[in-house]
Amino acid sequence: MPRNIYDEDHEAMRASAREFVTRTLAPRADEMIAAKSIPRDIWLEAGKQGFFGLDIPEEFGGAGVDDYRFNAVVAEEMSRFNAATSSCFGIHSDVCPPYIVDLGTEEQKQRWLPGMASGELICAIAMTEPSGGSDLAALKTTAVRDGDAWILNGSKTFITNGYRADLVIVAARTDPSKGAKGITLLMVERGMEGFVNGRKLDKVGMDESDTAELFFENVRVPDENRLGPEGMGFISMMQRLPQERVGAAVSNVAHAKAILEETIQYAKDRKAFGQPIGAFQHNKFLMAELVTKIEVAEAYVDDCVAAHAEGKLSAVDAAKAKWWSSQVQNDVLDHCVQLHGGYGFMNEYRVARAWRDARVTKIWAGSNEIMKELIGRDLGF
Repeated sequence: MPRNIYDEDHEAMRASAREFVTRTLAPRADEMIAAKSIPRDIWLEAGKQGFFGLDIPEEFGGAGVDDYRFNAVVAEEMSRFNAATSSCFGIHSDVCPPYIVDLGTEEQKQRWLPGMASGELICAIAMTEPSGGSDLAALKTTAVRDGDAWILNGSKTFITNGYRADLVIVAARTDPSKGAKGITLLMVERGMEGFVNGRKLDKVGMDESDTAELFFENVRVPDENRLGPEGMGFISMMQRLPQERVGAAVSNVAHAKAILEETIQYAKDRKAFGQPIGAFQHNKFLMAELVTKIEVAEAYVDDCVAAHAEGKLSAVDAAKAKWWSSQVQNDVLDHCVQLHGGYGFMNEYRVARAWRDARVTKIWAGSNEIMKELIGRDLGF
C-alpha cells in the first residue's frame, strides 16, 4: 500500500537521515554496543545535521518546523538502524524539547534550547522511580521550598540518556497533600551538588542506550529552574505523553519492518532440502501474515502521525498506537528469529539484537496494560 502522509520535503529529510545512518552510525555500530552509549561526537554530528532541533524555534537554534511528520521520518530511519539509537535521540529531540518550548521562560529557552539543538546538552526526562513504575501520580522524589530554591531528594531509574545527561527534567512532589496536583517539574543540571548520574544499567537489550539510575541528595535547585507553574507537573506530563507514545509507535513499526525485510531476503537465500526456506508453504504463509501485520499497523500509526501533526491526536488513540505497535513488533520479530533458525539466536545477527531490544517497548512509555486501562476507561468502564 502506498503511504500518503509524506511529501517531497519529508522524503528529503528521510534521505538526509538515511545518509547520516550510513555514513556516521553504521560504521560505529560495534563501538556503541561495546561502550553501552552513543559517543559525544555522534551527538554533535546529529545536531549539526539538524535532527535535534525540529521542535525548537529558529531563534533558539532549531528548525522551527511545526510538522510532526518530519520528526516521524527521522525516527523511522534511526529505528531501521537500531531501536536504541532511535530511543536515545527520540527522548532528547522529540520528548524533552516541547516541555521547554511550551512551559519555559524566555531565559530558560535561551539557556537550554540552543545546546539541545546542537547536541551539546544531552537531555533526559526523569519520571520513573524504583518503587513506582507506571504510577506517575505516586512519586516519592520530593522538593521542599527553601527561599529562592528547592531542596530535591530522591531517585529515578530506567532513565534513557541518564548516564550522559547534562540536563534532566525531573518530576518531584512539592506538596504531599495535593496528590497528582502536588507535582512540579524541575530542571536539574549536571554538576549540581548532590546530583549523581548513576551507573549504566545492565539491560537485556538496547545495548547502545546509556540507561541509568539518577540520585538526588539535598540538591539545591534554583526556582529559576522550575519548569512551568508549581503543582502543574503531572498535568504537563499527561499533556505531552501522546507525542512520546506516537513516537514510540513510529519506531516500533519501522524497527520491525526493517528486520522483516532482511528476514524475507534471508528466506530467499537460505536453502534447505534443495529449495529456499521461504518456498515452503508454512513459511510463505507466515511471511504473508507478517507483512500484512506490519502494513496494517503502519497505516494506523501513519494516521496517528497525521493527526498529531494537525494537533488532533487524542491520548486514547496514542495509547492504541503504542500498545498495538509494540505487540505487533514483538510478534513479528519472534517469528523472524524462528525463520533464521540457530543464527537467529546469535548476537552477531541483527535479528537477535532486534528481538532483545523490542521486548521493552511493551513496558516503557506506559506499559501495554496501562494503555489498555486508558482505552477501557474511554469506553466507559
